Amino acid sequence: MKIASWNVNSLNVRLPHLEQWLADFAPDVVGIQETKLEDHKFPDTRLLELGYRNVFAGQKTYNGVALLSRHPIEDVQIGIPGFEDEQKRVIAGTVNGVRIINLYVVNGQDVGTDKYAYKLRWLEAVHAWVADELQKHPQLVVMGDFNIAPDDRDVPDTSVWNENHILTSTAERAGLQKLLDLGLHDAFRLHNDEAGIFSWWDYRAAGFRRNLGLRIDLTLVSDALKPRAVASGIDREPRTWERPSDHAPAWVQLAQA
Repeated sequence: MKIASWNVNSLNVRLPHLEQWLADFAPDVVGIQETKLEDHKFPDTRLLELGYRNVFAGQKTYNGVALLSRHPIEDVQIGIPGFEDEQKRVIAGTVNGVRIINLYVVNGQDVGTDKYAYKLRWLEAVHAWVADELQKHPQLVVMGDFNIAPDDRDVPDTSVWNENHILTSTAERAGLQKLLDLGLHDAFRLHNDEAGIFSWWDYRAAGFRRNLGLRIDLTLVSDALKPRAVASGIDREPRTWERPSDHAPAWVQLAQA
């Protein structure tokens, strides 16, 4: 089962790209972030025509998440249970016995700001929820735009992206590590130790051409799924297309149980 995560940065703009990528890459399950669409505008009918069932939670202009699947999506959860939040950043469902959580993690704006404090609280709430989900669903994938680069291999310049910078700060990385310590594994790093492979590039300053990016789009697999994670990667191709999202899809391939 091929499972992917993609921040499309406006599904209204990027729907033709999504259609092309679904045809070319043929994932079984996709978690989408930043749909930026209210629910009544979500292209559910079109995606069904392409063979993808879908569940979604959106809002106007900002955020928005969805799960697309070739197979039935069961036990859908929208939002973090017990955590009041108007922002649509979380959706989960079960596909073929695998529990899949799709996250659009808070950006945080800058270290020390109110939005940064909100990000850390949000990560704590996710941690508590994922701990509970793992008890119920040992076969678990947590994926999404994490807005955290896990370590120094995932940034182009450690003098800039350091412990005091947003997306690489000590507290943010500690929040991600705490999540991994529950028994989750960065699927990309199961198969690749190389530095300088990124999933996001700024539109400005020719970021993609110069490969000045970050690896912030992650697929995490549970202990139970680790042996089945036979391949993983980042598909840079959609980032080369005209008017692309600033993110590229990250993916993991699970062998049959």
